[in-house]
Amino acid sequence: MRRQRYAKIVATLGPASSDRERVAELVAAGVDLFRLNFSHGSHPEHCARIAAIREVEAHADRPLGVLLDLQGPKLRVGEVAEDTVRLEPGSRFNLDADPAPGDARRVQLPHPEVYAVLRPGMELLIDDGRLRLRVIESRSDVLITEVLIGGPLSAHKGVNVPDVVLPLSALTDKDRADLAFGLELGVDWVAASFVQRATDIDELRTLVGTRAGLMAKLEKPAAIDHLEAIIERADGLMVARGDLGVELPPERVPSIQKRVVRECRDAGKPVVVATQMLESMIGAPLPTRAEASDVATAVYDGADAVMLSGETAVGAFPVAAVRMMDRIITEVERDPHYRKLLDAHHPDHRSNAADAICDGLSHAADTLSLAAIVTYTQSGFSSLRAARERPKAPILSLTPSVATARRLALAWGVHAVTGADVTGVQEMVDRACETARQHGYAAPDAHIAIMAGMPFGVPGTTNLLRIAKVA
Repeated sequence: MRRQRYAKIVATLGPASSDRERVAELVAAGVDLFRLNFSHGSHPEHCARIAAIREVEAHADRPLGVLLDLQGPKLRVGEVAEDTVRLEPGSRFNLDADPAPGDARRVQLPHPEVYAVLRPGMELLIDDGRLRLRVIESRSDVLITEVLIGGPLSAHKGVNVPDVVLPLSALTDKDRADLAFGLELGVDWVAASFVQRATDIDELRTLVGTRAGLMAKLEKPAAIDHLEAIIERADGLMVARGDLGVELPPERVPSIQKRVVRECRDAGKPVVVATQMLESMIGAPLPTRAEASDVATAVYDGADAVMLSGETAVGAFPVAAVRMMDRIITEVERDPHYRKLLDAHHPDHRSNAADAICDGLSHAADTLSLAAIVTYTQSGFSSLRAARERPKAPILSLTPSVATARRLALAWGVHAVTGADVTGVQEMVDRACETARQHGYAAPDAHIAIMAGMPFGVPGTTNLLRIAKVA
């Protein structure tokens, strides 16, 4: 099942899309990787979803990736005496450690770390920024605030603290249990929420090792301040624009998105643009024109993947949302201006054989009108370096590792195929040509470029570029 596009589609599974038949429909519509949001759902529910994905994968003739999205430490207020209370602008409102139900004057905030770092003049946001409070006085167990933007407050609403780095681990006890469960089931990517600094990735890496790729979700302004170090430590990034847009002025989010996509491409790390992309399709069969333009902008920027959240998890039109995203991507990639934008940005190359060969691949694709670029890879590194060049030819990645093939489902322009290692140059050429022909990438007499490492089967030895003609 060959995709006729380069950018990938990530879809979130949920109550609207969990059974095998619906998963199969989503794959046929264009999904490359499925996200499991562990902020919702039980372990048995997620287990059934992974089983459905693997059953569909067995008949799809393409690897399907699975992303475990950890909840992370969520700050929330406590109980409220009534269904809702109303906070009035200009009034005083306290957040404290008292577990008694709150009212219009106070509510519990069961997070002592917040009291320790907030100072007068700093702000708190409640319910995705719908309520805004300014700290007047901070004590060890109470915050006295002034209501800047009022409105209704109900129990367990989320709290955002945009002005500080909170002394919190990015992993809770729930995250650790969810992670162990997901790794046991063989998830391909793990997304870390609430990342504030590079050490948050190090903590997760210790637990995951090489069993899955690590994705850092950019939700906090502090993460943007440490972007270079986070990109270096992570295997991929997600621009989680919903949470990021709560703690940052909305007008800053588009430029941050472009910066993250550009720097991830420079580093050769996959990047996903996420949140509210086709939000109106949760309840409507068509998106707004602004939403279509939003998806298109991410593709023009060169993102590896775009993501659907509630649209496929709880929406009324999950398959239609995927088809719409597929059509938008395809239309953008047909635009000559898209290729001009990709070619205008030339990432710097490292002084190594792999980058020298990838640079040669890109030029060969232009000169020879290559039907495909074939990479032989163990870890996926060679394929990611080839994808970094954003070549005109699609990338056919041959790997003996099923885990690597599934992880590459996220990478721009890469179609992975599993098979045994080759042992000689002629076998390498023959298998590359045959696979390209079988999977619909190259007709007889077409040219392909082959990228591999010698000795064969040894990771990190990319040192060979071969041009071949398909028989």
